[in-house]
Amino acid sequence: MLSFILKTSEGIFKKIPESLILFIARFSIAAVFWKSGQTKIEGFSLDFIAMKFQLGWPQLAETTPFLFEYEYNLPLIPPMIAAVLATLAEHILPILVLTGLFTRLAAFGLAAMTMVIQLFVYPDAYPTHGTWLAIALVLMYRGAGAFSVDNLIAKRSAA
Repeated sequence: MLSFILKTSEGIFKKIPESLILFIARFSIAAVFWKSGQTKIEGFSLDFIAMKFQLGWPQLAETTPFLFEYEYNLPLIPPMIAAVLATLAEHILPILVLTGLFTRLAAFGLAAMTMVIQLFVYPDAYPTHGTWLAIALVLMYRGAGAFSVDNLIAKRSAA
């Protein structure tokens, strides 16, 4: 009976298109980092799900340098530089992942950020960071899937 259940469930779940799974993974990890990046800036806001838009020139929020100096307290890098680099990465990498452009490299960047956050900022948040890292690793391993710019480039290169 147990083997029947295992074989049946395996057959059912293998019918889920891999590209759908990869798109959901890309959307999910991109949303996490994008929304975090949006908290670090003022003057520009873009949230299609909440239907909130503010078009303008983005700049660091007043609270962002404070966070990096007193809460995040990263070693080896000055807080202001860390604030700017992290904010840029939290906007650029999610766009790359969501569109599926340079997905493996962008996912690697998100994985590296996740590890820095886990090791130096919020070490007790390992369940959340483990989830983020798993998604990034899947994208690094499998790529973006069929619904991606990477796939379009690969098809054109092959032709």
